[in-house]
Amino acid sequence: MCHVCGTNEDAAKTIQKLNSQCFCLSLPDGALKQALKVELAAPEIFDLIEQRCPHVFSAQPVFVSASQQRAMAAVIQAIETVVAMPAFREKILRDAPAIAQHENQAVKGVFFGYDFHVHDEKIGLIEVNTNAGGAMLNAVLARSQRACCAVMDDIVHDHSTVQAFEQDIIKMFRQEWALGQSEHATKLSPELSTIAIVDDAPTEQYLYPEFLLFQQLFSRFGIHAVITAPEDLSWRDGGLWHGHCKIDLVYNRLTDFYLEHSNTNALRQAYLADAIVLTPNPQAHALFADKRNLVIWTDPQQLQALGVSTEVQACLLANIPGTEIVKPDQAERLWAKRRHLFFKPNAGYGGRATYRGDKLTKRVWEEILAGDYIAQSIITPGERISGSPELPAQMKFDIRQYTYNGQVQWTAARLYQGQTTNFRTPGGGFAPVYTISDKDLTDNPQKMHAILC
Repeated sequence: MCHVCGTNEDAAKTIQKLNSQCFCLSLPDGALKQALKVELAAPEIFDLIEQRCPHVFSAQPVFVSASQQRAMAAVIQAIETVVAMPAFREKILRDAPAIAQHENQAVKGVFFGYDFHVHDEKIGLIEVNTNAGGAMLNAVLARSQRACCAVMDDIVHDHSTVQAFEQDIIKMFRQEWALGQSEHATKLSPELSTIAIVDDAPTEQYLYPEFLLFQQLFSRFGIHAVITAPEDLSWRDGGLWHGHCKIDLVYNRLTDFYLEHSNTNALRQAYLADAIVLTPNPQAHALFADKRNLVIWTDPQQLQALGVSTEVQACLLANIPGTEIVKPDQAERLWAKRRHLFFKPNAGYGGRATYRGDKLTKRVWEEILAGDYIAQSIITPGERISGSPELPAQMKFDIRQYTYNGQVQWTAARLYQGQTTNFRTPGGGFAPVYTISDKDLTDNPQKMHAILC
């Protein structure tokens, strides 16, 4: 047992064997269509997924051990502990845009995504997202899962688990609404009745089908939801409006994290006037998802200066790859060690403009030096072997933990080829994560043999 991260090395070895030798399929032909057309009465969403994002779902599951799950949860708790510290919040918000300092609402932020690489017994937090997509898609995927054999029956998510997750989603949004009922938010309605799902050109977004799934879910629980671009909202009469519909809460999927673009004027005014609940909001992004925070979380001197406990420091330093800000005066040193680094723009998202150091050209390197980048030590992603002649023989995967207020709600994997997740790989996309107890992995060879066979 690793005493720092809490993973069981023997269990991790068996997990690696399952991911390389188990060729079971958990998404049989027709199952997704059945879930959407029959269970959710949404045939048009199935058709849209087939047209818009045919590689958003993988038919193969990914396996992790219970101790790997606990280790990832421990890292999440460690980050939440640091972010809650007044010294950390003061340090971050002091230099953040003014809108991130708006604190009149106590909302937590829906659908944080903590993304990990899991390789052998090691885990590594790659980044934190405060508007992580895919949660509803993964709920539909779970509705479609089928055990490929009897031994998998107790591993595959059943419908009650999925329904509980969907109910937790509604509870989360209602909790955000309740937290927004502060003394500064007197203009809010007593009941959450209208939600705006906001993104730029939402109907053109790759994950637009997910917006439709959210809209349907909200409707099932008596909440009216509109899907809209920010410029189609208006600020008038002390409220935020979409046509004749007054908006209570905005589910924010924008990548304009600080509402700086002109098309967000109405949304920004409503937020600063506390006339709506905005979740996730600019402050959440500054405190959790600004990639420069990774530099603090992996710097023992800064953690010590903030007063972070020895135990929390050990957890962060062991499980987040070392990260630093790219500075021109460090160019020679960083170029020399580039093969061990991954470069990401601080304001980037979705893997855009990210580069493995061993793939860099001199031209791109000059762009990185002139831009606002971080350099993160590479931790090898997990590998999943398909065993199918129709699919890529080998794919990488990462693990996304969807959380609310520091608690894991759902775990998903993303299978891909290339430098980062892309939802363009045949056989890739979101995949279910099957968690197996360490005891079964180490002390139940019959069960493991049955899965592999």
